[in-house]
Amino acid sequence: MKKVGLYFGTFNPIHIGHLVIANHMAEYSHLDEVWFVVTPLSPFKKKKSLLANNHRYEMVYQATKDYPKLKPSKIEFNLPQPNYTVNTLAHLDEKYADQYSFCLIMGEDNLKGFHKWKNYEVILENYDLFVYPRISEGKVEHQFKDHPKVHRVDAPIMEISSTFIRNSHKEGKNIRPLLPQEVWLYMDEMNFYR
Repeated sequence: MKKVGLYFGTFNPIHIGHLVIANHMAEYSHLDEVWFVVTPLSPFKKKKSLLANNHRYEMVYQATKDYPKLKPSKIEFNLPQPNYTVNTLAHLDEKYADQYSFCLIMGEDNLKGFHKWKNYEVILENYDLFVYPRISEGKVEHQFKDHPKVHRVDAPIMEISSTFIRNSHKEGKNIRPLLPQEVWLYMDEMNFYR
């Protein structure tokens, strides 16, 4: 049975920071694969700034197609919205119970707010969390610090954000080095984030 790390995000757009972290998780942890779960609508984000689901999925596909351990996933596209991780995990377990075991990949910034997630206790009881370092305010709740299901992975700290890329692109800055080549070409051709 393959162990799959689920890396959730809007990926608006996917950038090299996402790829570096996902690849690090696939190569330096006990995960066999990392799936980029493209989220149609996060409970914490406003939809108006998001590109259409199919465009964000296409960019993730383009970014990951040459990496056998990294896969795009649109599993949340047909689930009720807003998407809650606990529901997506239940759906994935039901669909792939005999092929994959799932766990979550998240930044330390998300771990700091994990106690606010819907049914976070259920998630923690049933799934491992693979946490990569992020520079952020606040502190990790005591209950997660030495939890046996929380695994810290010493991945590179990537301080690149999709918001920064969108804003810089709009201002006419050259952001090509921050994106996989295929993502840049698709974005440019479609005239996104101008």
